[in-house]
Amino acid sequence: MVDVYQEGDELPMTLHMPATKKELTSDAMKRISDWISSQDVPSDITVCVGGVSFPIHKFALVSKCGYIKKLLSDTKNDDHYVVEIHDIPGGPEGFELAAKFCYETHLELSLQNIAMARCVAEYLEMTEEYADKNLVSITEAYLNETGLQNLSGAASILQSSGNLLPVSEKVKLIDRCVDTIACMVTDESQEYVVDWWAEDLIGLRIDMFKRVLLALVSRGFKQFALGPVLMLYAQKCLRGLDFYGKSRKNLDPKQEHEKRIVLETIVGLLPREKNAMSISFLSMMLRAAKYLDTTVACRLDLEKRMGLQLGQAVLEDILIPSFCFDGDTLFDVDTVQQIMMHYFEYLSKDSDDMNHAYPLQSENDNVGMLMESFLAKIASDRNLLVSKFINFAECVPVEVRVTEDGMYRAIDIYLKAHPAISDMDRKKVCSLMDCQKLSREARAHAAQNERLPVQTVVQVLYYEQQQLREMDSNPISDLVSSHTTFETQRSASDEILRLKKENQELKFELIKMKTRLKEIEKSNANKAKVNNANESGGSKGKPPLPKKSFINSVTKKLGKITPFLHADGYLPSSTRGRNKPDKDRRHSVA
Repeated sequence: MVDVYQEGDELPMTLHMPATKKELTSDAMKRISDWISSQDVPSDITVCVGGVSFPIHKFALVSKCGYIKKLLSDTKNDDHYVVEIHDIPGGPEGFELAAKFCYETHLELSLQNIAMARCVAEYLEMTEEYADKNLVSITEAYLNETGLQNLSGAASILQSSGNLLPVSEKVKLIDRCVDTIACMVTDESQEYVVDWWAEDLIGLRIDMFKRVLLALVSRGFKQFALGPVLMLYAQKCLRGLDFYGKSRKNLDPKQEHEKRIVLETIVGLLPREKNAMSISFLSMMLRAAKYLDTTVACRLDLEKRMGLQLGQAVLEDILIPSFCFDGDTLFDVDTVQQIMMHYFEYLSKDSDDMNHAYPLQSENDNVGMLMESFLAKIASDRNLLVSKFINFAECVPVEVRVTEDGMYRAIDIYLKAHPAISDMDRKKVCSLMDCQKLSREARAHAAQNERLPVQTVVQVLYYEQQQLREMDSNPISDLVSSHTTFETQRSASDEILRLKKENQELKFELIKMKTRLKEIEKSNANKAKVNNANESGGSKGKPPLPKKSFINSVTKKLGKITPFLHADGYLPSSTRGRNKPDKDRRHSVA
């Protein structure tokens, strides 16, 4: 838009200009004034651009700028005119560049100003129709011979072009830069490795960055390989956000909006393949999405992606702050529950694939421990309602729980942190665990836990007695089960086979010992009869000598051979009962 004023009319000026703009105004007017004073001819036109006034000679502009020539063609008097241009590319800096070219016909072009020079030349119609070797032809030559000959130059020009819309689109400057970058990357990155070109791209504006990546994909670049450059771009643009919810938002609304657009765009560009992005990166993106309050679709997409890879997560990956400072829970329990539900949804779809049987089992074990650890983490939060705790615990399927120790630990922590809950709620919370699947250590702790309801303690004691009876009938398997932890259960079968083999060897040795013992006892019995007969005849009145207990000596030897003998020398299988555990013994799983 252009306004023409005659001299004497009031000129519209822009107030409250920033410091950098004031410096530009002063420098630009000084340079133009120097040019004017060197011509010995007073200026006859004033061009106002963005609040900056340029006193210019009419003939200098008209001779090369078709736009100015057409604008002043209707004016027939010689009065001093004032022309105001509102939307010239680059503002005052862009017009200064064009005015300098009109006076000196020589312009120092660089990667930093070539985009502005090309767009200003197009806007002012500085073509060969009005002058030979005009600004349009000069800038085009520079672009073809220098600017677009390497990736860094094309990226620099593309970045500058984003601030010169829509003229940069009109001259197809953006399309040419994008095509140049895409061609260079796909031609030189045969293995689709993100290395040398990533640094140049992460400095682009988000809309230009998106266009480059879409151009790469259209040229055959694998979308899976775009993951690293997307990660680098996200880390650069989202730096400074408080992902952990330790403080309230302190972002400017405009800055928050820009970062929200960046995050939503990056999420839309993420590869769809599983494991294309790490679970920790997806967790960081989800934290940022909640912090910036992005669209529901954006957050849902990240939750689904995390659910697909939940088997690889650690506890820190799912500790997502609620970003609420009004008495709500510290961590976002609902979001983690949604991620878990997405995982089991994907799991049900892949359940028929036998090729993934072992990996899925391994992931299930990790997810089970992960959810129990998360439940124990949030249990200490005094703002966590009983209903939310129960609802989350019920969503953890029994199939992924190898033992109930993790659930018992979370329940114990919750009861300790919430001593004021009712007896009914206490019973509901304790009903979440299966007392029969608790380990011996957990049962020993639960039997003396005063926070548990009486019904739960009775149930624990019942299963403890039942387990003791089973141990009496099969001590070997009980020993293995009592000393096997969750982390070593995959190798438990080998351990059981080894123990069974040792047990057979010990039984064989025991049979040999018993046979030898019977023979010796029989021999001793015969000798005793002879001695008794002799003593009764010749040594009456003398007290008999104490008999040596050969059984004690044998059992001492057996104790050195088998680890399953008690200190008193008896095998557990030979006893009908067991010694009661020491009442002073304490076990803690909390």
